[in-house]
Order: sequence, then C-alpha cells, then structure tokens
Amino acid sequence: MFFNTKPMNKRKYGLVAVGELLGDFIGTETTTSLFDTSKFERFQGGSPANLAANMARLGFKTAIISAVGTDNLGKYLVEKVAVAGVDTSLVIYEKNEPSSIVLVSRTTGTPDFIPYRTADRMINPENIPDELLQNCSVFHTTCWPLSKQPSQASVLDAAKRAKNAGCILSADLNYAERVWPDREEAHKVIKEYLSNGALIKLSEDDAERFYGEAVSMEKVFEDFHKWGATLICYTLGGKGSVVSNGKELIFNKPEAITVLDATGAGDSFWSGFLAAYLSGKSSKECAQAGANMAKIKLTTVGPIKQNVDLESLFN
Repeated sequence: MFFNTKPMNKRKYGLVAVGELLGDFIGTETTTSLFDTSKFERFQGGSPANLAANMARLGFKTAIISAVGTDNLGKYLVEKVAVAGVDTSLVIYEKNEPSSIVLVSRTTGTPDFIPYRTADRMINPENIPDELLQNCSVFHTTCWPLSKQPSQASVLDAAKRAKNAGCILSADLNYAERVWPDREEAHKVIKEYLSNGALIKLSEDDAERFYGEAVSMEKVFEDFHKWGATLICYTLGGKGSVVSNGKELIFNKPEAITVLDATGAGDSFWSGFLAAYLSGKSSKECAQAGANMAKIKLTTVGPIKQNVDLESLFN
C-alpha cells in the first residue's frame, strides 16, 4: 500500500479547476440513447465545475476558470456553481459566443450525448493568473479545454506555470471523439500535459475511446506512467477502481446500489479521491472516499446538492 504521508491542503484554494461550464440538458426518463429521449431537464454541468462544486461541498475552498456567454443560460450556470460555494470571480463572459450546452440521455451506464461547443473554449493565458496558481494546491483540467484553441494552448501554458508554482496537477481524461475528433492530436496534447507530472483519472470507457479500441488496464498504466503520470486512478464502473503509482496497485470494490443518475459520477469519485489525497490519506482511503462520494451522486438525480462530511466517506 502506498501513502500520501501528510496533508497537502496548505494553500488558499484546495482546487482550481479550468475548463467547461455548460448547460446539461438531461433526459427525464431512463432510455438506451438520445434516439429514445424526447424530454429534457436543465442542469448546470461541466466536469471541472462539478468537481469544484463537489470539493466545495466537502469543505475545500475552490475556484473555477471557465467561459460562458453573456446570455441568461450563462448567468444561470455561474449562479448555480456559486451557490455550491465555488469562487466564480474568474469566470469569463464571452460576448461573441453563446454558452455551451450538451444533450445527455439518462442511463444507468455511460450516457449518450451531443456537445454543442461555443463559449467554453474561449479561455486565454491571461485568464489563468500566476497569483492564483501560487495559492492553489491542485490545478485540474479535462479533455474539453485541451481539445480546442485558444483554451488548449492556455491550459498547457498554465500547467507548466502551475508545476513551477508547486501545484499538484490533475486531469480527468474524459476523452470522447465527439468532443475531440483528432485522436492523434489528443494523444500528443495529453502527453504534453502529463509530462509535467499529474494525477489522472480515467474510466474503462475513457481508455477505449482514447485508444480507439479496447485495451488492457496494464497497457493504460504502462503508457500513462511513461508519459509522466505520477498516479493513475482507473475506474471500472460497478466493478470498482484500481489505483497505480507505477510500482503497486490498490483495488477497491464498491457496494451494489440502485443507480438513479450516472451523469457526473466520475467527477464525484474524483472529488472524494482528491479531497482525501489533500488530507494526507492513503491511496486505499482515497479510493474508498471516491467510491462513497460517487455513491451519493449515483443515488441523486442531478448534481449533489448537500454538503458532505469528508470523514463520513472513509466508512
């Protein structure tokens, strides 16, 4: 078993998340795909925003850097994230693009979705100031901002500055061909991000989409450690998760539950994991905290709405 030997949340912000803040329009009934989905309910969405909100609910000060339109949807999205306790003072209001949206099917497995990319990509280097990086413990991003310019170059530049500022780098490899059609470019960019050293989360489905074919867990660990990842959390849906530091593996198997809404479960898992990591917990405890936070999300329709006691996630 490998350990994070001491608490690392010494800075003002436990987490600064950079990337998509968008409208999730989720099917109101469980279906097999969007083909069968006829009615939708609006929610605040976006993986970095969800992660920041969940960590705020766990008691950490967090901030989000995203771009939304100057429309009423953008106002709604920022308000919802702020209500969760996230610092939204660095959200960019883009005058020339509407807020981004995603249509999502409600499912007990991996949701079917269609992204409409507009304002979310409009993040520039000056929107990620050095002063903020010097005051955060974890700098986090996803494949969405890395998939388009100008946010791609901005995040890669910020990752280098974050490393120099002593931040822990984190990434959710939520790769999807619909979001990032150029898989060759995706591999090149992800390698550059990981070369700074990072904690990375990906699911079995993420790995298959990223490689374009089914791959073994061992292949994923070998490649991602070679590219620079210091810790890899590989989630397996109902089968649990496996954490690797390149030397040994930690396995976690969750309890069986009735799933009400799987959208955002990965973000919930990673929020529990990172919160435990920053608190100096062992990798086994981090994985358990992640699984228990994901359980709360899976049994909740829409985003998690209540504050969560971090210590309760270790039971």
